[in-house]
Amino acid sequence: MMKRWTFWILLLPLILISCGDKPSTTRSGLKTKNFQAIVDGKAVGLYVLSNKSGMEVCITNYGGRIVSIMVPDKKRKLKDVVLGFDSIGSYLHDISDFGAVVGRFTGGVHSRHMNYHPAKSAVELNDKNNANGFQYKVFDAQQLGDHKLVLTYISKDGEDGFPGNLICSITYKLTDDNSLKISFDAGTDRSTLINLSNHIYFNLSGDPSLPCTDEKLMIHAKNFLPINRALIPSGKTTSAINTPFDFHRRTVIDKNIHDGWNDQLKYGNGFNHHYLLCTKEDINKKSVELFSQRSGIILKIFTDKPIIFFYSGNQLDGTITGKHNIAYNQHAGIVLAPQDFPDASNVPSKWPSNLLKPGQRYQWNTIYTFSTSK
Repeated sequence: MMKRWTFWILLLPLILISCGDKPSTTRSGLKTKNFQAIVDGKAVGLYVLSNKSGMEVCITNYGGRIVSIMVPDKKRKLKDVVLGFDSIGSYLHDISDFGAVVGRFTGGVHSRHMNYHPAKSAVELNDKNNANGFQYKVFDAQQLGDHKLVLTYISKDGEDGFPGNLICSITYKLTDDNSLKISFDAGTDRSTLINLSNHIYFNLSGDPSLPCTDEKLMIHAKNFLPINRALIPSGKTTSAINTPFDFHRRTVIDKNIHDGWNDQLKYGNGFNHHYLLCTKEDINKKSVELFSQRSGIILKIFTDKPIIFFYSGNQLDGTITGKHNIAYNQHAGIVLAPQDFPDASNVPSKWPSNLLKPGQRYQWNTIYTFSTSK
């Protein structure tokens, strides 16, 4: 990792990479030149999507990270509603998954009972995936007009201990009704585990100096997956109804954290849990709704995946400084990430397999729709 950073630092003053005829400063205040660099021998840049409604999404091909999402609030003022950094240097220096594509496998694998080959990869999956996953890879980028960006990456056989050459693409499409659609597609030449997701940290107030746990959350789920002390699901499914994990109606996040403090919340110092959606993988049904009374912004999430991972920004402690020189304190942002069942290879009798075989396609979609309420 240090070798990578040294290589980048030496080349940065010498190389500027063009990202097309885009404005030098975005609506969110990001400067495109601050994202122009060479990382691991590949060009990194900032790609900007915009629509007729004034919404803007900025993405870097380093980790497929969503750097900013600008949406209008109840006063029609644009707000940046996600956490991130204002330069590629900060992403390289401060290890994080802000806005990133995570994989090959997100959600944890309990290596002691890994029911999958090769056994030697299982021992390292949890730690290695945190340091060398897709969030730290450089994707090839192709921007197709103002509304669409396609990122592709080939994960070679043996990378991070996973078998098979995995070819994957992620498509970001911004529509004029203020919806961002993210589509995943992958194929492999050898059987391999796969569970990709995108860890966008939302703060709908537009002010990450304030905790977003005063926002109201709805997750269309009756059950969640309890975790062990290692923050890996135990293989059980537990009812969320009438517990601190109950968000089947709009509920203030902070209320459930502090009024219902229990061992499950202590393990992760807050919410760090997977919810089993009731939507039956129907993308036309709303899976999640998040609402900020401060800004009036509403986020609705639609997905054809069975799980929503909810993380309430518990480990943020003010030591990381994000965009506009704002320190990210605890609960500065929350993750609401669609994905497959975590650690499914160890509970094959209960959960669908995470195994992707040659000839099969790994495909899924998520739509993030933004609106306002007075």
